[in-house]
Amino acid sequence: MKIRQIVILMAIAIALIAASLWMGQQAYSWFPPQAAAESKLIDELFSFLVTLGTFIFLGVTGTLTYSVLFQRASKYDTSDGPPIEGNVTLEIVWTAIPILLVVWIASYSYNVYVQMAIRGPMEIIHLHMPMGMESANAAPTSNTKPVEKIEVLAKQWAWVFRYPDQDITSTELHVPANQRIRLALRSEDVIHGFYIPAFRLKQDIIPNQTIDFEFTPIRIGKYRLTDSQYSGTYFATMQADVVVESPQDYDQWLAKVKTYHRVPAYNQAASEYFHTSQTDKTFKTGYPTVAPATPPLVNYSGKKESHS
Repeated sequence: MKIRQIVILMAIAIALIAASLWMGQQAYSWFPPQAAAESKLIDELFSFLVTLGTFIFLGVTGTLTYSVLFQRASKYDTSDGPPIEGNVTLEIVWTAIPILLVVWIASYSYNVYVQMAIRGPMEIIHLHMPMGMESANAAPTSNTKPVEKIEVLAKQWAWVFRYPDQDITSTELHVPANQRIRLALRSEDVIHGFYIPAFRLKQDIIPNQTIDFEFTPIRIGKYRLTDSQYSGTYFATMQADVVVESPQDYDQWLAKVKTYHRVPAYNQAASEYFHTSQTDKTFKTGYPTVAPATPPLVNYSGKKESHS
């Protein structure tokens, strides 16, 4: 191979690497802001996959484009190409490289999965810890001890959060920033999915199991909790706000809410179900509809504060 060709190939390789690294950096902007320490693990993994995928995509499509444009046979050339036999070295190379890439990706992904420590449904069913408690602890970023355990109840179709030390119940999850948070996740009926996109956290919640789950919020603000599992008719209404605030504001919120009387929380699913049952008594869809659970009694509802 001539020196000129070598220089051209090196320049192309450098350009591909630069373009791939640039695209990998752009991938960070495709997600919501990193609101939990664990989100950095997911974003770094995704950036790595985008970088590698961009390099492969540009390399393959570039080679194909070059071949189509500059290596075509003449218009009236119907002769066969040269009789080239198999190249063992080339076959080993193009077999080994994809295998190594797959092992690399799998190893990296598995390490992130282990650090996040998310429990799958089969693990929750078959792995039993003392007292029926399953641990799903995302990787800690400091030596601070977890704050009080917050109980999370998922049911059709509402999220209910209980702070046992203060005996406070809320439909809005409040947590202090830069402190380790421990949740006790439990489902009252079907499989639900605890999913906060800004935290990059998703944990399946299995009925009759309590899952201990830890994470560290790092960005003050209000975020959205959704159900990642289809849980029935009013699945889309099963959302809640997650408020990350300073430790001082968090303590003030607990003290303030502790003085509120408990009242039925606003529940969009129950409201829609009641409205539909009153206005569409004669219309039957033919599909069974599960009636929403009774709205829980809470000290604090994100829609309306209730206090003495």
